[in-house]
Amino acid sequence: EDYYGKGVFSADDFGRLRSLLDAIEGRFILSINDTPEIREVFAGLALEEVGVTYGVRGGATPARELIITGGAGS
Repeated sequence: EDYYGKGVFSADDFGRLRSLLDAIEGRFILSINDTPEIREVFAGLALEEVGVTYGVRGGATPARELIITGGAGS
């Protein structure tokens, strides 16, 4: 929850996002930081781990991102 900054998102926010995605009548794609908690919330959907590099002020930090897809016809 604090991965994005203290108090920015709560566990309920991620649960609400999952509920909204489950209700979509079409297809969706979501890119989100790869954490064990995110994997748990979005379990059952297609998860693809990708490596990314975040750059801030000339620095480069390797990280993992999840590409999550689902919805009708996926």
